[in-house]
Amino acid sequence: MALHDLDIARRASLRRITDIARERLGIDDAQLVPYGHTKAKIALPYLQSLGDRPDGKLILVTATSPTPAGEGKTTTSVGLADGMCRLGHKAVLALREPSIGPVFGMKGGAAGGGHAQVVPMEDINLHFTGDFHAIALAHNLLATVLDNHIHHGNALNIDVRRVHWRRVMDMNDRALRHVALGLGGPAHGVPREGGFDIVAASEVMAILCLSRSLADLKERLGRIVVAETRERQPVRAADLKCHGAMAVLLKDALAPNLVQTLENNPALLHGGPFGNIAHGCNSVIATRAAMKLGDYAITEAGFGADLGAEKFIDIKARMAGLKPTIAVLVTTVRALKMQGGVPKDALAQENLAALDAGLANLDRHLHLVREVFGLPCVVAANHFVADTDAEHALLRERMAARGVPYAVSRHWSEGGAGAVELAREVVALCDQHAPRTPRFVYEDGDSLWDKMRKLATRVYGAAQVTASPAAVARIAELQAGGWGHLAVCVAKTQYSFSTDAQRLGAPTGHTVHVREVRLSAGAGFVVMVCGDIMTMPGLPARPAAETIDLDDMGQVAGLS
Repeated sequence: MALHDLDIARRASLRRITDIARERLGIDDAQLVPYGHTKAKIALPYLQSLGDRPDGKLILVTATSPTPAGEGKTTTSVGLADGMCRLGHKAVLALREPSIGPVFGMKGGAAGGGHAQVVPMEDINLHFTGDFHAIALAHNLLATVLDNHIHHGNALNIDVRRVHWRRVMDMNDRALRHVALGLGGPAHGVPREGGFDIVAASEVMAILCLSRSLADLKERLGRIVVAETRERQPVRAADLKCHGAMAVLLKDALAPNLVQTLENNPALLHGGPFGNIAHGCNSVIATRAAMKLGDYAITEAGFGADLGAEKFIDIKARMAGLKPTIAVLVTTVRALKMQGGVPKDALAQENLAALDAGLANLDRHLHLVREVFGLPCVVAANHFVADTDAEHALLRERMAARGVPYAVSRHWSEGGAGAVELAREVVALCDQHAPRTPRFVYEDGDSLWDKMRKLATRVYGAAQVTASPAAVARIAELQAGGWGHLAVCVAKTQYSFSTDAQRLGAPTGHTVHVREVRLSAGAGFVVMVCGDIMTMPGLPARPAAETIDLDDMGQVAGLS
């Protein structure tokens, strides 16, 4: 009987994290803050002391458009790190932390899978070191102070019709998307409309992930715009004198978390913004730490190259000055056949025609990575048991014709040994190229509308951008208010280049519609909410919570 991810994780022989840190990274015990025996935070002063060390080569892992068939970007990242370590290279992973909401919803865990996991899997997928809780507390503290200020006289003259700051929780709960606040009479506050987002969509999450230091964190928190006055002037967290207290709640969370793979290789997990509704990348601090601590730093960005990779380039790399060396583009035979029109229940059957048709999606992502972002690329085919030799031969032939290195990776079933072919291709391509500043889709000086238009046409293949009257007005307000220099973070469906989740392949000529616009001044970007995407997900008809349980011995069951 095949083992589940949790079974495999429990059978692993984990080492003390202090030993991993000392032997693999040269970090003394005094520079760690242990959370038990198998996870720890690395002290920020120690990481700051590494500034003079040369940087290792940064490898960005991205993927084709996600499908229910699965692509396995995180699993491939873990397998690649293990494969590179097997070849004698010093590779360090830098990944995101999972959100609890999807764990109990539809997606399940986000610690890898099979024999390519980061562990302790149960801890990572549940409360871990408390970073998400700290972010939620800091975010909601600001919401509480804001409403309290309005209740006690509103000295800042805040217009309650123009309060932009919502509350957050780390659970999928559609019932909280739109709520009424302050009901029950004068003792209970001032009535107004509000709502909740998931923690992964919080601006505080983005700020933590983009900050370089505690001082930078506090300054960014102070810049958060929560509302407007009746004179239409911005009200910031610093005006409410709240950013210092928020920083206190986040001071421990800002330090990256150190764990290990099943093969006892080091991995940094830190931050967890979603790639479809936020900027989709782990923290700058963790990525820079991986580059200082390893000869190769492997990081991933959420969903396909049109979302996570674009935001890695245009937001994270731009702000932090990161210079990736190459990218790895993950796909599967199953996913490409689904892009070619095959239903999920027929994916186990060989279908070369559908695979060839589905290559349009892979080609679009290749074009983005190589031509738009300017990064050399390896295509990694994440192997599934039903794949046939003929299907992989077709992919290998097509990639050779495009001049793209290609490797089949069997890390799910074989761990690092199954990723050695991919590791060799990655190292070889890194040897041929130096780190470089990537190409950005838009320039800082472009207007907000032009930035959105360039993203829609150059990245999503759209013919035009439209916007609701409210979005048009908000973009004009932000541009006139001096926010036009900010980056743009698009929130849209991850399943298609378009804003219609059902349009698979590589659609062109469609329209991208901006429904809502949100200012994230502390993070340094403007969120363009497109199509019907929601910043607070809902649960499916049969959520994963129905199968997750605890036995009489305290062992978790049903976690995947």
